[in-house]
Amino acid sequence: MINRHNFVKIPWGVILIALMWLAIMVLGTAAHAGDPELRGGGATFPAPLYHRWISEFSQKHLHPPISYAAVGSGEGIRQFLAEELDFAGSDAALSDEQIAQVKRGVRLIPATAGLIVLAYHIKGLSGPLKLPRDVYKDIFAGNITRWDDARIKAANPGFNLSNQGITIVARQDSSGTTYAFTNHLSAVSAEWRDRGPGIGKVVDWPGNAMVARGNEGVATRIKVSEGSIGYLEYGFAQRLGLPMASLENKAGRFIEPNDQTGIAALTRNAQKMPDNLRLMIPDPDGDDAYPILTLSWLLVYQHYPDPAKATALKQFVSFGLTEGQRDSRELGYIPLPDEIVSKSLQALETIQ
Repeated sequence: MINRHNFVKIPWGVILIALMWLAIMVLGTAAHAGDPELRGGGATFPAPLYHRWISEFSQKHLHPPISYAAVGSGEGIRQFLAEELDFAGSDAALSDEQIAQVKRGVRLIPATAGLIVLAYHIKGLSGPLKLPRDVYKDIFAGNITRWDDARIKAANPGFNLSNQGITIVARQDSSGTTYAFTNHLSAVSAEWRDRGPGIGKVVDWPGNAMVARGNEGVATRIKVSEGSIGYLEYGFAQRLGLPMASLENKAGRFIEPNDQTGIAALTRNAQKMPDNLRLMIPDPDGDDAYPILTLSWLLVYQHYPDPAKATALKQFVSFGLTEGQRDSRELGYIPLPDEIVSKSLQALETIQ
């Protein structure tokens, strides 16, 4: 038998207060559930940096939830044009034709920059490989097929280069990294531009080329493939400890890829930024400039039907352009110069 005297009587005032707090918690949860979710996707090149920004921003702003899927620039642009994303990342700026397709308007926001390196897997070298401009162009055109080619040996006296075949590692997916790399090759070689593969997010590589998805996939394939060489973003090669070639720049100097030579290239050429912020630097000026550099853009709509989503997006991108730039060097990217940050923030403020 239950003894009613065993129950503790709770005053009605306490019960009422508890019910009020419960109502507040339920309403708060419902409000958070209605907060705008920001979905992004695109370039693999800046993905580690964007993921860091999302993590740091989310620690300071519990809402909205933000995601970024590294699916490649081409797929990110496709989804953005189809209005399947709230923002996209691309290492290839939209063309005029693509911009005209965006009914809600679009702004291209330079968010970060980075180097495209030529990483390789060759045993027994005593130092970084040096590659002249005409040599690495011919490697990727399939005209130089062995590591002991006379032109490679001439640029690297004393290196033990065997007659091992050269295997190119390239991107399989539609890629802004491919676009930036082929844009550079077209700038330094009329043959590549007019009679070769040309510029594109996807191009035809020589028959022996291995292909992989994303910068991470290229880095991994180089890591396990002796005799290989491939193009990828500096940070991915750095994290896997891949050796990277010193490349001949526009001034005729061999330049190692690092944050200082990247900053030199970007700073020296930042004043060329046009009003639409589509700055291409296919062959940077500067004695100390690393020769293959690209900006990476966030693609955002000019108009968002949900004002709360527009506000949240502007807060997140503003964070990346200011506080988030401090993460750049650690992850292998180039902090944007103040003059580019200023123009990016001005463009961001026009979003509605």
